Amino acid sequence: MELRLDDEGTQTLFGNRDENLRMLEDEFDVKISSRGNEIFVQGAAANVAPVEKLLKEMQELIEQGYPLKKSDLSTSVRVLRDRPETNLVGFFTDDALLAAVRRVVTPRNVAQKLYLQAMQDYDITIAIGPAGTGKTFLAVAAAAAALSEKTIKRIVLCRPAVEAGERLGFLPGDIAEKVNPYLRPLYDSLYDIIGYEKVDKLMEKSIIEIAPLAFMRGRTLNDAFIILDEAQNTTPEQMKMFLTRLGFGSKAVVTGDVTQVDLPEGKKSGLNEARNILRGVEGIKFFEFGDKDVVRHPLVARIVVAYDRADREKRPKGSEPKA
Repeated sequence: MELRLDDEGTQTLFGNRDENLRMLEDEFDVKISSRGNEIFVQGAAANVAPVEKLLKEMQELIEQGYPLKKSDLSTSVRVLRDRPETNLVGFFTDDALLAAVRRVVTPRNVAQKLYLQAMQDYDITIAIGPAGTGKTFLAVAAAAAALSEKTIKRIVLCRPAVEAGERLGFLPGDIAEKVNPYLRPLYDSLYDIIGYEKVDKLMEKSIIEIAPLAFMRGRTLNDAFIILDEAQNTTPEQMKMFLTRLGFGSKAVVTGDVTQVDLPEGKKSGLNEARNILRGVEGIKFFEFGDKDVVRHPLVARIVVAYDRADREKRPKGSEPKA
């Protein structure tokens, strides 16, 4: 196939010491070489075709001025394995995603892109799936983008403090110190996306608020982007309470993994019950991630699959996971 790029573009496509090409060779079991203005891909036809498609469309992105990163190549591999017909130029430049979203985060597979789109299109999005699929991180990114675009006035993030039964009085320190261990993952996402100094300033002005779920009772939140994380550890009553906090001009995103419920024995998960009760309700989008959507370290995906397999093997035939 033809190589159309100048030296700088070729360096971007090939990577340092051709690391991008070596990665593609490993992923697709092919051999890639170049001579002059040509790239040669050798291997089984079924493996060569997606590599040539990927290289061709990566060239188009670079020609359009897209700042291609090594992680974009890994994303492209996942996308083509999931949906071989996907146009990668459109995937990375789709105008359907708010420009503000694209500034703060790039979806790393088709599922993530559809999830970001769902959060733009629906007032309530409920995302269910295993660890490492980006449920919470992308929700925080969408919230940050909405704040940047001024479509909302504040961000509210909350979690159930289930280990302490949401009775936090016996823990040492002031209220911030009591709830901090439960909310730390939300802080981490905010700092990664927005930055430490800006987050601290926005929290001082109450533009960003992080609180345990129990503190949401009795409130109505207008012009806000509200995120409930670890929702599998809510009771049905808490879930109903949270969802009815939604005010005018607001969006809510609920994230959780129904296979990791930490509620006391005999307590139903509010997330699992919401999935049964609210599916089909207009204005609510349920979005389910699977094992193949995990985008953390490759070992995380294998760990998720191994635990799921072990859980299925020891579960009595016909029984369902705890919910």
